Amino acid sequence: MTNRVVTLDGSTLNTLDVHDVAHGLATVTISDDAMQRVHIARSVVDRIVQGRETVYGINTGFGSLVHTQVSADEVERLQLNLIRSHATGLGPELPTECVRAMMCVRLNSLVKGHSGCHPDVVEQLKDFINHSIHPIVPRIGSLGASGDLAPLSHLACGLVGEGKVEYDGNVINAMDALQQCELAPLTLRAKDGLSLINGTSLITGMLAIAVEQLRQLLTYSDIVAGMSIDATESTLTPFDSRIHNTRPHQGQIFVAKRMEEILSDSNILQHHEHCNRVQDPYSFRCIPQVHGPVQESLQKLITTISIELNSSTDNPLIFPDPENPGSHEVVSQGNFHAEILGIVADSMSLSLFELSSISERRIDQMLDPNRRAIRPFLAENPGLESGLMIVQYVAGASLGELRGHANPRTAFSTTTSAGQEDHVSMGATASWNLLEAIQRCAEVIACEAFVAHRAIHIMDKESSTCVQALIRCLNNVVLPGLHDRSTSEEIQSIANEFVSSRWLSIIQSMIETPLRKSI
Repeated sequence: MTNRVVTLDGSTLNTLDVHDVAHGLATVTISDDAMQRVHIARSVVDRIVQGRETVYGINTGFGSLVHTQVSADEVERLQLNLIRSHATGLGPELPTECVRAMMCVRLNSLVKGHSGCHPDVVEQLKDFINHSIHPIVPRIGSLGASGDLAPLSHLACGLVGEGKVEYDGNVINAMDALQQCELAPLTLRAKDGLSLINGTSLITGMLAIAVEQLRQLLTYSDIVAGMSIDATESTLTPFDSRIHNTRPHQGQIFVAKRMEEILSDSNILQHHEHCNRVQDPYSFRCIPQVHGPVQESLQKLITTISIELNSSTDNPLIFPDPENPGSHEVVSQGNFHAEILGIVADSMSLSLFELSSISERRIDQMLDPNRRAIRPFLAENPGLESGLMIVQYVAGASLGELRGHANPRTAFSTTTSAGQEDHVSMGATASWNLLEAIQRCAEVIACEAFVAHRAIHIMDKESSTCVQALIRCLNNVVLPGLHDRSTSEEIQSIANEFVSSRWLSIIQSMIETPLRKSI
């Protein structure tokens, strides 16, 4: 059920807005100023068509066919042919939330007023979002330059009443969904097709979803690391602010401070305050130095996506100059190239591998009887039972997949369109890869949480208020009893929670000082 309205104006869209629209928690409207800009830019296109000027994207062919002029009476057919020929995606269907995110981002880009699309395009996209009509879009097909051509073309086909859409829980013909919602199929006029499909909207939409998942996951990863510190009776000494001020990387300082906040009132820490243990393993001692750079990668991703969400990314762009009209108002350029998005996505995927790697090492420490394990594999009856031995195996398997996700997708380009488009970003591949990496990382962190939860249960001691709040949330998922059983469903449920804010809201409500959320 929707509970808020996001106003699109081309300038103020953020990742939370996209997340809420993507998950059906918000509808959209267009600001009056934005619609005025759409009309002004459209007047430039109309003048060009009526004046028979030759301008790329309006009355010429596309890509390497740029020098082929199209007559005025075939301009509309040109746009329809464009989206039909480019709707050639393959593979599994994109999840609904990715399609909705793509629609939201495309709409916000169009209303900046530099695309020159007809206002009907804006209205149709808005109605599709608000009526929950979701074109079926295959995942594979975008090279990240010229933008997300194939996925956006499948979207555009739905707007004109062609292809399949998801509506009211069923996959039906787009025209049937339009009729049920009392909408008319969109008529594509000059430049409308190109304005719809030439841009980074799928890439940006997926990364906006990724940002909101990562905000949650990285916070959980610190809390779980705090739980592991107590589960092994490790120390907070390496988190002393004096240490990190001598090496003042922002992420490192942030994580060290947050770890102190997470464990500030731990009874377990107080219990072994004067023990004779000298140093903890790196996977505990160096949490700020590893989790910190991951936080910095997230901040770079957030900064980049915040800019991209409110950018014009199609080609050509319209810069209306009513006082001096002319060909200079239409500029061909390369804002559709998604290199910057692919690079930050790849960097974040690599960071998640490192976050998961150190988490898996803490799991191993907590289960190994020769190191930090309270009892071998935390089994109730070691030998007769295997305990949580295979939980570490599973974390290792997810980590193995993450090793693949850590390989950069932008480190590949291919020449297309007869050499006219001779360098591409693979940004869509990098963005999808990041969403997959987030899921694998959540699984590893969930395994660590499961193991630390059992260890603290066996210790029968109270951790900090923050950690105990997470333990109470885990108690709603983890079955009672320590004897051997399948734990797959429990760990998967935890992983699912770790990319949402539900448990964090509960935790924040139970602690006196809310945890710091960002650098």
